[in-house]
Amino acid sequence: MFDKATATEKIKRQIAVLDEVSRQRRFSPAFKKWHRDTEIAIQKIFGEQTRHLDDFRSVKYNLGAFSSSTPDSSFEERFQKGLADARSVLLSFVQEIDEYWEDEADQGRQPGLLTRIECICDRFHLVARCLRSRHLNRSTLEIEDEYDVQDLLHGLLLVDFDDVRREEWTPSYAGGSARMDFLLKAHKIVVEVKKTRKGLEGKELGDQLLVDIGRYQSHPDCKVLLCFTYDPEGRIGNPAGLESDLSKTHGELEVRVIVAPKGL
Repeated sequence: MFDKATATEKIKRQIAVLDEVSRQRRFSPAFKKWHRDTEIAIQKIFGEQTRHLDDFRSVKYNLGAFSSSTPDSSFEERFQKGLADARSVLLSFVQEIDEYWEDEADQGRQPGLLTRIECICDRFHLVARCLRSRHLNRSTLEIEDEYDVQDLLHGLLLVDFDDVRREEWTPSYAGGSARMDFLLKAHKIVVEVKKTRKGLEGKELGDQLLVDIGRYQSHPDCKVLLCFTYDPEGRIGNPAGLESDLSKTHGELEVRVIVAPKGL
């Protein structure tokens, strides 16, 4: 479950996209993408077993009854009415979060903190690609394995966080312990890093992440586990599915899974 500030921001982002969608033709690719992205956001924010997805999916964008003589303007009016109804539903979600969710500051974490880390992960590939081409062909950091990903991500995290601890030990789990990649102790956030390779793709990666989740559920300094998977070769066939399946609350541990880049 997202914190209050992040949840509000994500829904408002989808509301803002509606202005562009409304200017395009009915059921355009932009509309279809907006609709799917909004469903995913609602599911991640509120969960699968709430009424929120049903409320959003109940919005109608097409006429329920029509004939060959029905003017095109009627279809357009119904589509625009559907967009307006969707906006009202999303605004209701924002109001619900504002009135009934606990403030992030009351939970001891900085508002927007996780959003910032997610942004770093989402744009990681752009930074890595930029580093490949340096002035006068000077040497650079080549992202070849998981350690390279950790080194670059460490530097990016230090832009926003003063205390980024590396390789802290985790409690014993399933007969052994392991080292976490990064601990933001003041915020009780752990960032775990993966890089896909041959033999570590969708299923294998999901299995590893489940083990990590089990291990961190008993860690006293971990309330949020953010699992960043760098997939520059597009080895994960369904990154959105992997994120959706594992990004939820496991016991008292909030888990977020980010795969980047997407859409290769």
